[in-house]
Amino acid sequence: MTTLRTDHRTAGGSGRGPRRKALVIGAGIGGLTAAVALRAAGLDVEVYERAGELRAAGSGLSVMSNAIAALDSLGLGIDLAKRGSVLESYHVRTARGRLIREFPFPEIIGRLGTPSVLITRSDLQQALLDAASGIPITLGAQAVAFESEADGGVRVRFADGTEARGDVLIGADGFNSVVRRQLTGPEESMDSGYICWLAVVPFSHPHFAPGSVTHYWGSGSRFGLVDMGGGRLYWWGTKNMPTEESHDWKGGKADVQRAYAGWADVVQEAVRVTPEEDILAVPSRDRVFLERWGEGPVTLLGDAAHPMLTSLGQGSCMAIEDAVVLGRRLAGATDLPAALRRYEDDRRERTRALVAASRAISTFEQSENPVRRPVRDAYFKFLPKRRLVRTLESALTYPAVTPGRPEPKERP
Repeated sequence: MTTLRTDHRTAGGSGRGPRRKALVIGAGIGGLTAAVALRAAGLDVEVYERAGELRAAGSGLSVMSNAIAALDSLGLGIDLAKRGSVLESYHVRTARGRLIREFPFPEIIGRLGTPSVLITRSDLQQALLDAASGIPITLGAQAVAFESEADGGVRVRFADGTEARGDVLIGADGFNSVVRRQLTGPEESMDSGYICWLAVVPFSHPHFAPGSVTHYWGSGSRFGLVDMGGGRLYWWGTKNMPTEESHDWKGGKADVQRAYAGWADVVQEAVRVTPEEDILAVPSRDRVFLERWGEGPVTLLGDAAHPMLTSLGQGSCMAIEDAVVLGRRLAGATDLPAALRRYEDDRRERTRALVAASRAISTFEQSENPVRRPVRDAYFKFLPKRRLVRTLESALTYPAVTPGRPEPKERP
């Protein structure tokens, strides 16, 4: 195992009494944000990551206004707009490029006063690593089990036989979370019914504008173009496919090009200029929503707690919100398990709603039936603006925790 240590940054907190220690399993977006938020809350933090190096996949993210507001509330100056591209337009079009609907994201973002930022996963990871300066991050640390201790603490055992001990354990270890598996037992995943292709590539095209997000909808397939800033394009494509095929896809770039033959020129050009080795193929899946995220000194966040499909672009945003709310609940808490349960209560209904909405809209957007497909397009084209704004604004508004709410007693 390798432990990364960068220049020390003074931690927050009141300075009264012994400092508590949080163990964070996973150094992805949620885990790094949790580390930063927990240190700001006055805890000592150690992060353990199973990968041998921190290398983000070649994909992009939309860090929407709700997640930006959550990060801003930490007061640490994490300015993602300097690293990515601020969202300025959002259009949905047919496969050949005819406009279906312009979504009013800029109007909503302007009213909220907080930008939404389009950014590569690697740039977001680096921003969070900079903010986590001084927090030890141990790489190559494969957690295999945890055990709650009689004194209220928790001990984690790793594959190489080493152990770590803390006062709370945060499972931020993603879709295949070891911490979740010990809490819940084996679970089945739920496939979306389609594959996702992803890539980030230098790109220029007359129909690719700065700060733009454009979705193209076909029959059982979609394609997205997202500006990452600095002349970079993040594109993603989906295609309906049986589970056994999408989970073990053996195709290549030529197959992706065939999937989008006859689509808008900008779509075909995006695939054409992408080196084959830069195209990632990943299955799309979620799980049945988990009602109870933890017990005793242990909890979950992000994909470990509530994996969701990507249609709403809120997966990483929910992980960021989770982490910030978790920090607020643990700041100054004397009963740590009760504070963890309050965090879970704060987050449960919002994440449940977004998991369900992501699944529903994903199914609708992937429509392949010749009757259902035009219904899909007409629905979004003629959906009253007031209703659309209300739906989008709810997701884009960060529901900050109200200070001073009483902590519940630990449930049996």
